Amino acid sequence: MDIAFLSSAMVTLLKAVPMTLLLFSLSVFFGGLLALVIVTMRVSGNRILSGFAKGYIFVFRGSPLLIQMFLVFYGLGQFGVIRYSFLWPFLREPVVCAVLSLALCTAGYSAEIFRSGIRAVSPKEIEAARAIGMSGFLLVRRIIAPIAFRHALPAYSTEIVLMMKSTALASLVTVWEVTGVAQRLISQTYRTMEVFLCAALIYLVLNFLILQGMALLEHSLSKHRRAAPPSAVKA
Repeated sequence: MDIAFLSSAMVTLLKAVPMTLLLFSLSVFFGGLLALVIVTMRVSGNRILSGFAKGYIFVFRGSPLLIQMFLVFYGLGQFGVIRYSFLWPFLREPVVCAVLSLALCTAGYSAEIFRSGIRAVSPKEIEAARAIGMSGFLLVRRIIAPIAFRHALPAYSTEIVLMMKSTALASLVTVWEVTGVAQRLISQTYRTMEVFLCAALIYLVLNFLILQGMALLEHSLSKHRRAAPPSAVKA
C-alpha cells in the first residue's frame, strides 16, 4: 500500500470538501423550505393546491435525480424566456443548477416525510389546544409543528444522509466536489481503488457526523419520553 500516495490523494480530496458541504447545506436548506410549502399545500384541503402538491411529489419522487439534474443543467437554457431573463447569469452556473436540482428533488421526499409526521399528531392534542384558545399559527407553532417534527425526524435524518451522498452526482455537471475531484485524480494517476477509498472514507466521516448531530437533536427533543431519575420519582 502506497501510504505517500494515499496521503496525497486524501489532501487533494479534502480541498473539495467545502464544495460538497456547500452543495449539501444549500440543497437541504432550500429543499426544506420548499417541502414546507408543498406539505402545506398537500394538507390544505384545497383540491387544486393538494393536486399540484401530489403531482410535484409524484414527479420528483418517481424520476431519477440524475435525469432531473441534466434537465436543469442542459434544459433550462433551451427556453428563451429564461435565457434572456435576469435569472440566466445564475442558472448557467453549474453550482446553482446542482443546488436547484438537489433541492427540488429532496423537497418531494421531505414533503411526504413531513406529512407523515403531521398525520402522527393525535387529534386529542389538537382538540385540547383548541379548548384552551389556541388556533391558527399559534396552534401550528406550539402543538402541531413540534410534535410532527419529532415523529418525522428519524425518516428525515435518512433523507439528509441520502442528500449528502447525492451531492456526488454534481460532478456530472462539472461541479468539482469530492467525487468530481476523485474522478479527475483517477484520470491523471489511473489509481482507481486508492482514490475512491479515500473518497469513500470522507463520505463516511461526513455522514457519521450528520447522523450524530441528528441523534443529538432527536435526543434533545424527546426529553419528555425518557424515564425520570429514581430520586425524582420518589419526590
